[in-house]
Amino acid sequence: MKEDRPVSVSVIRRLPRYYRFLRDLLGKGISRISSKELSRLMKVTASQIRQDLNCFGGFGQQGYGYNVELLHREIGDILGVSNETPAILVGAGNLGKAVAPQVSSKKRGFRLVGAFDEKPRLVGSTVAGAPVYHIDQLEEFCRKHRPKAAIICVPREAAAGLADRLVAAGIEGFWNFSSYDFSYHYEGIATVNVHLGDSLMTLSYLMTHMDSEGKQPNTLR
Repeated sequence: MKEDRPVSVSVIRRLPRYYRFLRDLLGKGISRISSKELSRLMKVTASQIRQDLNCFGGFGQQGYGYNVELLHREIGDILGVSNETPAILVGAGNLGKAVAPQVSSKKRGFRLVGAFDEKPRLVGSTVAGAPVYHIDQLEEFCRKHRPKAAIICVPREAAAGLADRLVAAGIEGFWNFSSYDFSYHYEGIATVNVHLGDSLMTLSYLMTHMDSEGKQPNTLR
């Protein structure tokens, strides 16, 4: 596997999609696929697929294509899906309850070990199998369990107020559903920002500019 040069963010963002399509192919009993066939299924060019995978060593064989099981496993290793990095959920309300199962139900690199909220009525309940603690217990919990990632499902103001505490407690990565940008204020941490409002406005654009035959590219992958 070669990663001598930095891999672009656009390539990194496509890796989970490759992983998902390959998992589906395995489920259908398909053991081998060419870049041309994979490009047709994913609606990207075969050249793009080859370029992306070449960032990590290629994996394909000329005249054979890709071994689906091997490629799925290799991309999973690149993504770190088996890491089980301990993670906490901050905000156990409706959004947090909707997001948490994505962490705990499938191998995606993380294991939910606890959740936090300021509302007394939520303390003592569970979210996706993880117990909910009062936010005042954050530091004590982190000293004991040493989580490395946090899923942020609170408003911007609350996230900004908690930022110093989370970083000081050893959190190194944020899956961030607030509009507070952790990476802007702190160096050396990993952040993936999820702006639901931006996604909705993107859908509005696609629908607004779709022609009468629906030929405007109508899916962003």
